[in-house]
Amino acid sequence: MKKLILLLLVFITACAPSAQDPALVLPEFIATDTPYIDPASYPSAQVELAVPNQSASGIEVRMERASMEGKSVNADVCFTLPDTSDWAIWSASLNYSGTVLQEYGTTLVSLQEPAAGVAGLRCDTLTFVVPPDADLTNATIVIDSIAATPREGEYCSVYMPKIQQAMLERGIGIVLDCVDVNGLLTMQIVSIPPEMTQEQAEQIVYSDEFYTVKGPWSFSFNLSQ
Repeated sequence: MKKLILLLLVFITACAPSAQDPALVLPEFIATDTPYIDPASYPSAQVELAVPNQSASGIEVRMERASMEGKSVNADVCFTLPDTSDWAIWSASLNYSGTVLQEYGTTLVSLQEPAAGVAGLRCDTLTFVVPPDADLTNATIVIDSIAATPREGEYCSVYMPKIQQAMLERGIGIVLDCVDVNGLLTMQIVSIPPEMTQEQAEQIVYSDEFYTVKGPWSFSFNLSQ
């Protein structure tokens, strides 16, 4: 009887879990708070424009298509270059459902410099960010102006002749000249009317109008879903 009790104790001890055995730990479920976004909230669409060409102030602008990708309305725009200066779209807007959106981004697509009597051409992609519920049934992109940032030396070679001509045509007695400053020709105001201050003369001479070509060029399209 004692042997039987002893054997039972040995069996029970052998089957009992060891205190040193590691406990089984189940992986913890981690909940995320990322909301579900319905893909339909950010649709994609593309449309060809019925009237892709617009001309104003001697500049031809072409916008063949407009597209919507997510929250971005994109428009591929090309325009002829007046000269070899660094021309780019200066002011543009997207108009839809009474909203005028003037903030946009530009991405250079291609640039063909003027050469041998052939006008240059620059192409950009304009990008406007709109809310997912934007009604683009009757949308219009308006390019108000293009402008050139003068490069070093262009004030004398490109801009001074047309600025001086404008002063003569308007009867404004401002005289310009190119002066050698540390080996670099620099446009300077050498004479102003007695009733005009130097600051007033500089505001006239360095006005955006001499570096800007105004449109508008207007393109309407329908990106409704």
